[in-house]
This record gives sequence, C-alpha cells and structure tokens, in this order.
Amino acid sequence: MRRIIFAALFTSIAASAYAQSPSCSVQATDKKLAGAAKTSFMTKCTNDATAACNTQADGKKLAGAARTSFTKKCVTDATGT
Repeated sequence: MRRIIFAALFTSIAASAYAQSPSCSVQATDKKLAGAAKTSFMTKCTNDATAACNTQADGKKLAGAARTSFTKKCVTDATGT
C-alpha cells in the first residue's frame, strides 16, 4: 500500500514540475501591469511561490542549508527574477 501511495505522490510531483505555469514576471508582462498594480501582483505571486516551494521542500524532507538553497532556487524559477 505504501508503494502505491509513494508512486502516486511521485507521479503527481513529477507532473506538476513539467506543467508549471509561466513565471510571475512573464504573467505581469502579459497582463500589461505597471506601477503599483505590478508591485502588488509580484508580491502576491512571490508569496504564493514561496508557500508552494516550502510545501515541496517539506515533501522532500529537506532541512537546513539544503532547504534554504532549494527554496531560493524554486522561488527564483517561479518568479522569473
């Protein structure tokens, strides 16, 4: 039973990695945001990306420097900055 659950979890994580949405900066450009609207959008998008990356780090059971490094790269990739 554990193997089935692990396989399902791994498959969903792998699928989400390949089906990522465009970065926050690309989305802001597509929406033609500027000024305060862009700042607000980027802040919300960065917060959402940080939460998602922390969840992924929890799933990988990362801690310490490995978690920090993973989260930083994950958020950078998601935000496009």
